[in-house]
Amino acid sequence: MEEFFIKNIQDVLNNKEKLEKKLNVKLKIYGKKVSFEGDSLNEFESSLVFEAISFGFSVRIALFLIDEENSFKVVHIKEHTRRKLKDIVARLAGTEGKTKRTLADIADCHIVITDSEVGIIGQVEDVINTETAIINLIKGSKQGNMYRYLERMNRAKKEMPQNN
Repeated sequence: MEEFFIKNIQDVLNNKEKLEKKLNVKLKIYGKKVSFEGDSLNEFESSLVFEAISFGFSVRIALFLIDEENSFKVVHIKEHTRRKLKDIVARLAGTEGKTKRTLADIADCHIVITDSEVGIIGQVEDVINTETAIINLIKGSKQGNMYRYLERMNRAKKEMPQNN
């Protein structure tokens, strides 16, 4: 049984029944700590969902992780630069969040930026492409170049033959 510390516990409390039903586990909430019990596969899925919630994603978005085609990735900013965290976070967010919003829209992913990390939830391929774009932004690439990169990846994905 794992325990997760959740900053925004109210979102979990409001969606407790929904979480228990979708994850097929029994939640125990005390203070801002959440633990759960169920069979091992359900506990594994639950730990992914609660890891995302604890990172800062909403319950609604974190529940996308139940689908195995979706994944959650954390990029640690300090692993890719020596510059000031505050400057890099501001660069990733952009003026009034415009860069983050544009990246999320083009990549079709959900992005949360904290003081030292960036969390990404989306389909596996989209998350990989978004991670590459974010790392390149951290290293100093221009935003416009990253938008073009993501758009190119989207075109390539659409042109690929579907396996039916």
